[in-house]
Amino acid sequence: MPELLRVRCAGTGSAVPDRIMPNSELEQMVETNDEWITSRTGIKERRITAEGEATSDLALRAAQRACENAKVDPKDIELVICATISPDYPFPATAAIVAARLGATRSGAFDLEAACTGFVYGLSVGWKFVQTGMYRNVLVVGADVMSRITDFTDRNTCVLFGDGAGAVVLQPSTTDSDILSASLYADGSRPDIMWIPTGGSRVPTTPQTVAERGQFLRIKGREVYKFAVTKFVELTQEALERNRLTMDQVALVIPHQVNLRIIEASAERLHTPLDKFYINIQKYGNTSGGSVPLALDEAARSGRLRRGDLALLIAFGAGLTWGSALLRW
Repeated sequence: MPELLRVRCAGTGSAVPDRIMPNSELEQMVETNDEWITSRTGIKERRITAEGEATSDLALRAAQRACENAKVDPKDIELVICATISPDYPFPATAAIVAARLGATRSGAFDLEAACTGFVYGLSVGWKFVQTGMYRNVLVVGADVMSRITDFTDRNTCVLFGDGAGAVVLQPSTTDSDILSASLYADGSRPDIMWIPTGGSRVPTTPQTVAERGQFLRIKGREVYKFAVTKFVELTQEALERNRLTMDQVALVIPHQVNLRIIEASAERLHTPLDKFYINIQKYGNTSGGSVPLALDEAARSGRLRRGDLALLIAFGAGLTWGSALLRW
């Protein structure tokens, strides 16, 4: 059996829309206020796509920046994986559209759906394609335009989400950089905890489902909170044990930006100072599949991640899904 290759994140990129929606704007739409939103979520503002702007537009910009950062010609990209729950169309895959617009015309391309855990799932899949030697340049994108599937008449959900994208280029590693481990999990027994109830083959879209706003996401907040904190701690402990590390050896935890209170509660249970967690939810809200790669790109470009640092990616979302990846930068 051929020896497995070490794999590195050769470049990162991200993209967000220009339009900023502060909490004060939501005050004009639903019964809420800045203090209520900030105290319960940590969110001050989020980015919203312009009319006519779609997931592939954000994904493309993030992909271009990742290729530029990795010093890779897009024509050399051999596989594009796009993690999204808000594709441009039910089909074809958004990844295929991104690949074509990027100029990666000889690449394979497919979408992957694991909601807010999507990028970690995509990173794990891309890692294996490079690790086995099948491809040398794999682009993994996490991108979502959550504003198109958010009900802006529901104050419990509309305050949470924003639009954004992030991307990485994976290559064989010739340095100490490496993806050390990844873990992926799912439990589909309770899809109603986080879901869009209509529009699929079980409950197709009808005038009645649209009138009942079934095309928008719905969340059971208390159950999400308990699930997220529990899995955050479990994933962290598992990654440390698997790699025989302590939390002191991890330079940065990059979590899914779901809710500041969830991150704070998890940090407390892990007996770890909050400054070890990269947090940008105050600027972007929950961007679903875009959340982790957007934070990863910001951390790398700002110097929070340095060569040789250990970074732990943690995510959880609808499905229910959860997963982690440990990187040596």
